[in-house]
Amino acid sequence: MPPHFFVNYLKLFLPLLSWASIVFSKAGVTERGAVFLGRHVACDAFDENRPVRVVTHAHSDHMLGLRQSLMHCDSLVMTPATKDLIDAMMGPLFLMMGNVKTPNYDEAVAFEDDTLHLHFANHILGAAQVLVKDAEGTRILYTGDFRIRDTPILESDIIVIEATYGNPNRVRKFDENIEDLFVSLVETGLKQGPVYVFSYHGKLQETMQILHNAHVNAPFIAPEKVFHVSKICERYGMHLGRFLLSTSEQGKSVLDEGGPCVAFYHMSSLRHAGQDAFRVCVSGWEFASACRQVGKKEFILALSDHSDFNGLLQYVAESKPKLVVTDNFRVGDAEILAREIQKRLGIKSVALPP
Repeated sequence: MPPHFFVNYLKLFLPLLSWASIVFSKAGVTERGAVFLGRHVACDAFDENRPVRVVTHAHSDHMLGLRQSLMHCDSLVMTPATKDLIDAMMGPLFLMMGNVKTPNYDEAVAFEDDTLHLHFANHILGAAQVLVKDAEGTRILYTGDFRIRDTPILESDIIVIEATYGNPNRVRKFDENIEDLFVSLVETGLKQGPVYVFSYHGKLQETMQILHNAHVNAPFIAPEKVFHVSKICERYGMHLGRFLLSTSEQGKSVLDEGGPCVAFYHMSSLRHAGQDAFRVCVSGWEFASACRQVGKKEFILALSDHSDFNGLLQYVAESKPKLVVTDNFRVGDAEILAREIQKRLGIKSVALPP
């Protein structure tokens, strides 16, 4: 084989090695789902090699290994609202096992030669983007989960981005006003009796606020965890109206009577709650239509707290990074998103873990 072949090969291969070494030393996603930024910070899962753990928001796939982090990390960092939500879900004693820091948005936190800031993300209450500036001045950003509307786009050198809807097919092309459609659907159901709304913490409270703002005139009912999470959301300024605990005497009475009311349940209760009632599942995994009927009295409504594919591309384009890592641990299309970023934006991208 001629010598010039090896020279050309090295010219092609060495820049890739250099790029890969920068990515793996500065940012990445581990096999256990920890997003690491710089030398000290790991986000959304436990990493024994990094002494600082950040929880970007209070959803289960971003609280992985939380007990281990409490026991072994020097510091756990989260917004005050995220801490209060975890207290509501896990009990107030849980986080007391560790050293929890609760900086406000945009407040600097220093760890040796790294500086960390939490920035607002429009997802659920308390959600944060994480920006680390290291000793060399590199701006390393993790978006966490976000909805492009009202989320500030931060400039970065390296960005780790969520990939939930990272496929070009995950684009919402319908023009309907989802909030108005949701109110209309619930009001239709209330004419028949109770309406059960299913979603996840954070989005459930968003649906409560939509109905309250629309002056829907029916009692709101919530089981214990949803009730306590809702109380935290109210404390931080959400307006949810008056809602009853499902196990209270008044709450039981309303449900037993079978009259018009709106019951808000976590998606995990879908198999057993309100089986014969009018039911609305609120999901971001709907792209063909704003609302789809899936049963005699059951509907799926396309309300998402994640950016679609176009929103993800927009964030990367405006953030202007040199390198992009797409989160290939959590549900989504990270490998496709990495390819599309490289093809459409000309920015080096890799999905991690492989």
